[in-house]
Amino acid sequence: MTASHGAPAGTDPRLGLIVTHRRYVPYAHAHYGGDLVDGAYTLGLFGDVATEVAIVADGDEGLLAGYTDVRFLAPVRAGDVLEATAEVVRVGRRSRELRCTARVVARAEPERGPSAAAVLDPPLVVVEATATLVVP
Repeated sequence: MTASHGAPAGTDPRLGLIVTHRRYVPYAHAHYGGDLVDGAYTLGLFGDVATEVAIVADGDEGLLAGYTDVRFLAPVRAGDVLEATAEVVRVGRRSRELRCTARVVARAEPERGPSAAAVLDPPLVVVEATATLVVP
């Protein structure tokens, strides 16, 4: 897990805050043929990074109020290493708008062998969404 700030001088310091988590996708989470994982799995990761954004930015876990513009761009598979990132792009009085992106940074390659895998360079963008986070 990492967090970084990128706010321009003179703006709200929460603007540009970026939080990133990485997680290995276990085979137990495969839900469909071809070891595919359902879209809710990635949205759950976005919820985790949004919670950390709220803690870092506002000292409270906050509440994820909803997603808009969710786009599933490529499949997530068991054996992937998935990176989920949330960036604060708007700060309101009680709400924060987050740009959420999920990337596969490594992927299993079972055709090469049962434990074969490779780092993807560049990572594969698999899900994008905008989230609204509400804090007290």
